[in-house]
Amino acid sequence: MKRQLAYGLMVGSIALLVTSCQESKKMGNSNQDTVNTNYKEGQFGYDLQFLQKYDSVLILSNESGLGQILVSAKYQGKVFTSTADGPDGKSFGWVNYKAFNAPTDPHMNAYGGEDRLWLGPEGGPFSLYFENGKEMVYDNWKTPEAIDTESWNLVSADGSSAKMEKITELKNYAGTVLHIKLNRDIKMLSNSQIESDLGIELNESIKTVGFSTNNIIINIGKDAWTKETGAPCLWSLDMFMPSDSTVILVPYDQSAKGKIATTDYFGEIDKSRISMKDGVLYFKADGKSRGKLGLSPFRAKTIAGSYDLSNGILTVTKFEVDSSKTYLNQEWTTKKDPFTGDAVNAYNDGPLTDGGQMGPFYEIESVSPAAFLKPTEKLEHSHQVYHFIGDKEQVSLLLNKLFNITVQDIQSAF
Repeated sequence: MKRQLAYGLMVGSIALLVTSCQESKKMGNSNQDTVNTNYKEGQFGYDLQFLQKYDSVLILSNESGLGQILVSAKYQGKVFTSTADGPDGKSFGWVNYKAFNAPTDPHMNAYGGEDRLWLGPEGGPFSLYFENGKEMVYDNWKTPEAIDTESWNLVSADGSSAKMEKITELKNYAGTVLHIKLNRDIKMLSNSQIESDLGIELNESIKTVGFSTNNIIINIGKDAWTKETGAPCLWSLDMFMPSDSTVILVPYDQSAKGKIATTDYFGEIDKSRISMKDGVLYFKADGKSRGKLGLSPFRAKTIAGSYDLSNGILTVTKFEVDSSKTYLNQEWTTKKDPFTGDAVNAYNDGPLTDGGQMGPFYEIESVSPAAFLKPTEKLEHSHQVYHFIGDKEQVSLLLNKLFNITVQDIQSAF
């Protein structure tokens, strides 16, 4: 079989080789770049070639070999991107190419990442992003290095999974020093696992890729994390490539009381860009207008996603929500209840007032409850990502099964 892609990775005693037929094999100490195909931007192979210039990324594959993801310990344990169709296939994640050669940003270094881990709360009296006494404005906002620029440790890896960890010490806005250990376990999901996770049956005309991240935070200090000291939370953020025809889908509980969603994080989202009907929130994901929304743990369900009308691409995220637990407020203010926050968020990137723009990209996010932990205790938060591409009619059947809506419902939402 013609070799299209071969990439060797040596990390300690781990070596991984991926070939065009997507067979993972062990090999000796080799780190040369043997990619011999010129890929176009938007293809998985293009992003692999780009990232190879800066990092020894891990390539994880599913049983077919066509479903692949790129994982980086150097870049904070990120899953940078995925494909359902090998190196020639579409790259689903957003990689911010311009960030890799740019000077270090004092606020946030946005390298991208289809699945990255952050910690909350971002704002409030126990914020991890503002120093004590500083006004909560952009000039004073700074992402902790452990989830922004510092490398993580690769504990183990094989052809379909990787385990990483990070030990860090953070001081929150209240002055509490948090001694933290983070673990991140990433696994490729087989088609049978995807079917079981989502309660679906996959058709041969559909190509798919799915992976799971299990994120763990451990209190390795001597003091408990309480409502008096402040506590962190785990925050999974998925950055995807936008398009004019892509719409974010967020199911919600219609029986819960109160507003359906908070829609004014960065100013109220224009009504032409958001719609709520029959238990599903629709939000344009074109990367052309900056807006963020959030659902409380009483409204949120355990699934969200997006659908690209033009290309028939269905993206699904699945996560845990526990309405009996405390969720943290991420807003940049000390005047609101810090223990009333969202469990699910969605973001569409767009130009800033000065005309500049980080992306374009869009995000689907899930958040864990507050980690009120005694010393040695841990909290886990699992988050899964799935993509389905192929025969549009068959993909639309999955859309209907998972979200109880049709393509026509999305088309008529705005």
